[in-house]
Amino acid sequence: MKEPLVYINGNFIEKSKACISVFDHGFLYGDGVFEGIRAYNGYVFKLKEHIDRLYASAHSIMLKIPISKEEMIKAIIETLRVNSLKDAYIRVIVTRGEGDLGLDPRKCKKPNIIIITEKIEVLPKEAYERGARVIISWIRRDRIDATSHEIKSLNYLNSILAKIEANVFNADEAIILTTDGYVCEGPGENIFLVINDELLTPPTYTGALPGITRQVVMEIAKNNNINVREKLITVHELFNASEVFFTGTGAEIVPIVEISGRKIGDGKPGKTTKFIIEEFKKYVADPKNGIPIY
Repeated sequence: MKEPLVYINGNFIEKSKACISVFDHGFLYGDGVFEGIRAYNGYVFKLKEHIDRLYASAHSIMLKIPISKEEMIKAIIETLRVNSLKDAYIRVIVTRGEGDLGLDPRKCKKPNIIIITEKIEVLPKEAYERGARVIISWIRRDRIDATSHEIKSLNYLNSILAKIEANVFNADEAIILTTDGYVCEGPGENIFLVINDELLTPPTYTGALPGITRQVVMEIAKNNNINVREKLITVHELFNASEVFFTGTGAEIVPIVEISGRKIGDGKPGKTTKFIIEEFKKYVADPKNGIPIY
Protein backbone atom coordinates (compact mmCIF):
# COMPACT_ATOMS: atom_id res chain seq x y z
CA MET A 1 0.00 0.00 0.00
CA LYS A 2 1.32 3.42 -0.99
CA GLU A 3 2.51 5.47 1.97
CA PRO A 4 0.79 8.88 2.43
CA LEU A 5 2.80 11.92 1.45
CA VAL A 6 3.28 14.97 3.67
CA TYR A 7 3.96 18.45 2.30
CA ILE A 8 6.98 20.15 3.90
CA ASN A 9 8.15 23.47 2.46
CA GLY A 10 7.18 22.63 -1.13
CA ASN A 11 8.30 19.00 -1.09
CA PHE A 12 6.25 15.82 -0.72
CA ILE A 13 7.81 13.34 1.69
CA GLU A 14 6.65 9.89 2.76
CA LYS A 15 4.87 9.95 6.11
CA SER A 16 7.46 7.74 7.82
CA LYS A 17 10.27 10.04 6.67
CA ALA A 18 8.59 13.41 7.18
CA CYS A 19 10.46 15.42 9.81
CA ILE A 20 11.68 18.84 10.91
CA SER A 21 14.56 19.88 13.14
CA VAL A 22 14.35 19.34 16.91
CA PHE A 23 15.53 22.96 17.11
CA ASP A 24 12.33 24.20 15.48
CA HIS A 25 10.61 26.57 17.91
CA GLY A 26 7.28 24.99 17.06
CA PHE A 27 8.61 21.83 18.72
CA LEU A 28 10.59 23.53 21.48
CA TYR A 29 8.02 26.13 22.51
CA GLY A 30 4.77 25.58 20.64
CA ASP A 31 5.62 28.70 18.64
CA GLY A 32 3.49 28.50 15.54
CA VAL A 33 -0.07 28.33 14.23
CA PHE A 34 -2.28 25.72 12.62
CA GLU A 35 -5.62 25.03 10.99
CA GLY A 36 -7.81 21.94 10.81
CA ILE A 37 -9.78 21.73 7.56
CA ARG A 38 -12.04 19.11 5.97
CA ALA A 39 -12.59 17.91 2.43
CA TYR A 40 -15.95 16.40 1.52
CA ASN A 41 -16.55 14.48 -1.71
CA GLY A 42 -13.86 16.25 -3.69
CA TYR A 43 -14.33 19.76 -2.28
CA VAL A 44 -12.36 21.47 0.50
CA PHE A 45 -14.96 22.97 2.80
CA LYS A 46 -14.63 26.69 3.59
CA LEU A 47 -10.98 26.63 2.55
CA LYS A 48 -10.68 30.39 2.04
CA GLU A 49 -12.16 31.08 5.49
CA HIS A 50 -9.72 28.65 7.12
CA ILE A 51 -6.75 30.21 5.34
CA ASP A 52 -7.87 33.70 6.33
CA ARG A 53 -7.98 32.54 9.96
CA LEU A 54 -4.55 30.89 9.67
CA TYR A 55 -2.98 34.10 8.43
CA ALA A 56 -4.82 36.15 11.07
CA SER A 57 -3.43 33.88 13.80
CA ALA A 58 0.07 34.21 12.33
CA HIS A 59 -0.26 38.00 12.17
CA SER A 60 -1.21 38.18 15.85
CA ILE A 61 1.96 36.34 16.90
CA MET A 62 4.10 38.29 14.36
CA LEU A 63 4.84 35.19 12.31
CA LYS A 64 5.29 36.00 8.62
CA ILE A 65 4.11 33.07 6.50
CA PRO A 66 6.55 32.90 3.57
CA ILE A 67 3.95 32.11 0.89
CA SER A 68 0.78 33.91 -0.14
CA LYS A 69 -2.74 32.78 0.71
CA GLU A 70 -3.25 31.74 -2.91
CA GLU A 71 -0.05 29.66 -2.84
CA MET A 72 -1.15 28.04 0.42
CA ILE A 73 -4.48 27.06 -1.10
CA LYS A 74 -2.71 25.55 -4.11
CA ALA A 75 -0.36 23.61 -1.82
CA ILE A 76 -3.30 22.15 0.13
CA ILE A 77 -5.10 21.12 -3.06
CA GLU A 78 -1.93 19.55 -4.45
CA THR A 79 -1.34 17.60 -1.22
CA LEU A 80 -4.82 16.12 -1.50
CA ARG A 81 -4.25 15.28 -5.16
CA VAL A 82 -0.92 13.49 -4.67
CA ASN A 83 -2.61 11.40 -2.00
CA SER A 84 -5.65 10.73 -4.25
CA LEU A 85 -8.05 11.99 -1.58
CA LYS A 86 -11.62 13.24 -1.94
CA ASP A 87 -12.60 13.06 1.76
CA ALA A 88 -10.00 13.97 4.35
CA TYR A 89 -9.02 15.92 7.42
CA ILE A 90 -6.31 18.46 6.57
CA ARG A 91 -3.85 19.82 9.11
CA VAL A 92 -1.89 22.91 8.06
CA ILE A 93 0.96 23.89 10.38
CA VAL A 94 3.27 26.90 10.22
CA THR A 95 6.09 26.88 12.76
CA ARG A 96 8.45 29.72 13.69
CA GLY A 97 11.26 27.62 12.25
CA GLU A 98 14.65 26.39 13.36
CA GLY A 99 16.46 28.50 15.95
CA ASP A 100 18.58 27.95 19.05
CA LEU A 101 17.55 26.84 22.53
CA GLY A 102 16.68 30.36 23.58
CA LEU A 103 13.25 31.98 23.32
CA ASP A 104 14.17 34.78 20.90
CA PRO A 105 12.15 34.26 17.68
CA ARG A 106 14.60 36.48 15.78
CA LYS A 107 16.96 33.49 15.79
CA CYS A 108 14.43 31.59 13.63
CA LYS A 109 15.21 32.65 10.09
CA LYS A 110 12.61 30.71 8.09
CA PRO A 111 9.20 29.33 9.10
CA ASN A 112 8.32 25.74 8.24
CA ILE A 113 5.08 24.92 6.41
CA ILE A 114 3.64 21.44 6.85
CA ILE A 115 0.44 20.02 5.35
CA ILE A 116 -0.90 16.64 6.47
CA THR A 117 -3.94 14.94 4.93
CA GLU A 118 -5.35 12.12 7.06
CA LYS A 119 -8.48 10.67 8.63
CA ILE A 120 -9.42 11.82 12.14
CA GLU A 121 -11.62 10.54 14.96
CA VAL A 122 -12.16 13.28 17.54
CA LEU A 123 -14.79 11.38 19.53
CA PRO A 124 -15.97 7.76 19.41
CA LYS A 125 -18.84 6.88 17.08
CA GLU A 126 -21.07 6.08 20.07
CA ALA A 127 -20.88 9.71 21.25
CA TYR A 128 -22.57 10.85 18.04
CA GLU A 129 -25.26 8.18 18.18
CA ARG A 130 -26.27 8.27 21.86
CA GLY A 131 -24.93 11.75 22.62
CA ALA A 132 -21.73 12.65 24.47
CA ARG A 133 -21.29 12.47 28.22
CA VAL A 134 -19.00 15.29 29.31
CA ILE A 135 -17.61 16.93 32.43
CA ILE A 136 -16.90 20.51 33.39
CA SER A 137 -13.13 20.71 33.75
CA TRP A 138 -11.30 22.41 36.60
CA ILE A 139 -9.00 23.83 33.88
CA ARG A 140 -10.06 27.36 32.96
CA ARG A 141 -9.62 28.77 29.46
CA ASP A 142 -6.59 31.02 29.16
CA ARG A 143 -7.41 34.71 29.50
CA ILE A 144 -7.80 36.74 26.31
CA ASP A 145 -4.75 38.78 27.31
CA ALA A 146 -2.71 35.58 27.62
CA THR A 147 -2.56 32.64 25.17
CA SER A 148 -6.07 33.23 23.88
CA HIS A 149 -7.68 30.45 21.86
CA GLU A 150 -8.88 33.12 19.45
CA ILE A 151 -5.42 32.43 18.03
CA LYS A 152 -4.99 28.84 16.82
CA SER A 153 -1.44 28.50 18.09
CA LEU A 154 0.55 25.30 18.54
CA ASN A 155 0.32 25.79 22.31
CA TYR A 156 -2.72 23.62 23.16
CA LEU A 157 -1.65 22.52 26.64
CA ASN A 158 -4.66 24.30 28.14
CA SER A 159 -6.97 22.07 26.08
CA ILE A 160 -4.89 18.93 26.56
CA LEU A 161 -5.11 19.23 30.36
CA ALA A 162 -8.91 19.40 30.08
CA LYS A 163 -8.90 16.38 27.77
CA ILE A 164 -6.74 14.44 30.24
CA GLU A 165 -9.27 15.19 32.98
CA ALA A 166 -12.12 13.94 30.76
CA ASN A 167 -10.16 10.74 30.15
CA VAL A 168 -9.52 10.25 33.87
CA PHE A 169 -13.25 10.43 34.57
CA ASN A 170 -14.12 8.25 31.56
CA ALA A 171 -16.05 11.09 29.90
CA ASP A 172 -16.25 11.64 26.17
CA GLU A 173 -15.13 15.26 26.40
CA ALA A 174 -14.78 18.27 28.69
CA ILE A 175 -16.30 21.74 28.86
CA ILE A 176 -13.93 24.57 29.75
CA LEU A 177 -15.06 27.69 31.62
CA THR A 178 -13.62 31.19 31.50
CA THR A 179 -11.62 32.53 34.44
CA ASP A 180 -14.86 34.26 35.50
CA GLY A 181 -16.75 30.97 35.52
CA TYR A 182 -18.78 31.43 32.33
CA VAL A 183 -19.07 28.66 29.74
CA CYS A 184 -16.38 29.05 27.07
CA GLU A 185 -15.97 25.99 24.81
CA GLY A 186 -14.67 22.41 24.63
CA PRO A 187 -10.98 21.50 24.28
CA GLY A 188 -11.30 21.70 20.51
CA GLU A 189 -14.95 22.59 19.93
CA ASN A 190 -17.38 25.47 20.25
CA ILE A 191 -20.57 24.91 22.23
CA PHE A 192 -24.26 25.72 21.68
CA LEU A 193 -27.29 25.53 24.00
CA VAL A 194 -31.01 25.50 23.36
CA ILE A 195 -33.02 27.40 25.98
CA ASN A 196 -36.69 28.28 25.37
CA ASP A 197 -36.32 27.41 21.66
CA GLU A 198 -33.46 29.90 21.33
CA LEU A 199 -29.98 28.84 20.22
CA LEU A 200 -27.22 30.36 22.36
CA THR A 201 -23.44 30.30 22.12
CA PRO A 202 -20.69 32.07 24.11
CA PRO A 203 -19.19 35.16 22.43
CA THR A 204 -15.65 34.87 21.13
CA TYR A 205 -14.49 37.67 23.46
CA THR A 206 -14.53 35.03 26.21
CA GLY A 207 -11.45 33.56 24.53
CA ALA A 208 -13.34 30.95 22.51
CA LEU A 209 -12.19 30.20 18.98
CA PRO A 210 -14.18 31.98 16.24
CA GLY A 211 -15.04 28.61 14.75
CA ILE A 212 -15.82 28.07 11.07
CA THR A 213 -18.38 25.35 11.90
CA ARG A 214 -19.77 27.61 14.64
CA GLN A 215 -20.42 30.30 12.04
CA VAL A 216 -22.03 27.79 9.68
CA VAL A 217 -24.39 26.60 12.43
CA MET A 218 -25.38 30.19 13.17
CA GLU A 219 -26.06 30.71 9.46
CA ILE A 220 -28.14 27.52 9.26
CA ALA A 221 -30.16 28.64 12.27
CA LYS A 222 -30.86 32.10 10.84
CA ASN A 223 -31.84 30.63 7.46
CA ASN A 224 -34.37 28.37 9.19
CA ASN A 225 -35.96 30.95 11.48
CA ILE A 226 -34.21 29.67 14.60
CA ASN A 227 -33.36 32.59 16.86
CA VAL A 228 -29.61 32.46 17.55
CA ARG A 229 -27.45 34.84 19.57
CA GLU A 230 -24.22 35.13 21.49
CA LYS A 231 -24.38 35.64 25.26
CA LEU A 232 -22.47 34.91 28.43
CA ILE A 233 -23.70 31.55 29.69
CA THR A 234 -23.59 30.35 33.30
CA VAL A 235 -23.11 26.77 34.44
CA HIS A 236 -26.64 26.86 35.87
CA GLU A 237 -28.00 27.70 32.40
CA LEU A 238 -25.86 24.95 30.92
CA PHE A 239 -27.25 22.30 33.28
CA ASN A 240 -30.83 23.40 32.62
CA ALA A 241 -30.68 23.78 28.84
CA SER A 242 -33.05 21.57 26.87
CA GLU A 243 -30.25 20.73 24.40
CA VAL A 244 -26.47 21.18 24.21
CA PHE A 245 -24.07 20.32 21.40
CA PHE A 246 -20.47 20.81 20.31
CA THR A 247 -19.36 22.08 16.90
CA GLY A 248 -15.96 21.93 15.23
CA THR A 249 -14.16 21.07 12.02
CA GLY A 250 -12.80 17.85 13.46
CA ALA A 251 -15.76 16.93 15.65
CA GLU A 252 -18.40 18.32 13.25
CA ILE A 253 -21.60 18.36 15.39
CA VAL A 254 -21.86 16.30 18.57
CA PRO A 255 -24.99 16.09 20.77
CA ILE A 256 -24.33 16.36 24.52
CA VAL A 257 -26.73 14.43 26.76
CA GLU A 258 -25.00 14.57 30.15
CA ILE A 259 -22.79 17.16 31.85
CA SER A 260 -21.02 16.33 35.14
CA GLY A 261 -23.73 13.80 36.03
CA ARG A 262 -26.66 16.08 35.13
CA LYS A 263 -28.95 14.84 32.38
CA ILE A 264 -29.56 17.36 29.62
CA GLY A 265 -33.19 17.50 28.50
CA ASP A 266 -34.54 13.97 28.25
CA GLY A 267 -31.05 12.51 28.05
CA LYS A 268 -31.19 12.02 24.27
CA PRO A 269 -30.09 14.14 21.29
CA GLY A 270 -32.76 16.85 20.88
CA LYS A 271 -34.84 17.85 17.87
CA THR A 272 -32.98 21.11 17.21
CA THR A 273 -29.63 19.33 17.40
CA LYS A 274 -30.82 16.62 15.00
CA PHE A 275 -32.15 19.25 12.61
CA ILE A 276 -28.88 21.19 12.67
CA ILE A 277 -26.94 17.96 12.01
CA GLU A 278 -29.04 17.14 8.94
CA GLU A 279 -28.83 20.69 7.60
CA PHE A 280 -25.07 20.71 8.21
CA LYS A 281 -24.70 17.54 6.11
CA LYS A 282 -26.53 19.26 3.27
CA TYR A 283 -24.42 22.39 3.69
CA VAL A 284 -21.05 20.61 3.47
CA ALA A 285 -22.28 18.56 0.49
CA ASP A 286 -23.04 21.72 -1.51
CA PRO A 287 -20.10 22.37 -3.90
CA LYS A 288 -20.58 26.13 -3.65
CA ASN A 289 -19.34 25.96 -0.04
CA GLY A 290 -15.97 24.53 -1.00
CA ILE A 291 -13.08 24.61 -3.46
CA PRO A 292 -12.74 21.66 -5.86
CA ILE A 293 -9.76 19.36 -5.51
CA TYR A 294 -9.91 17.94 -9.03
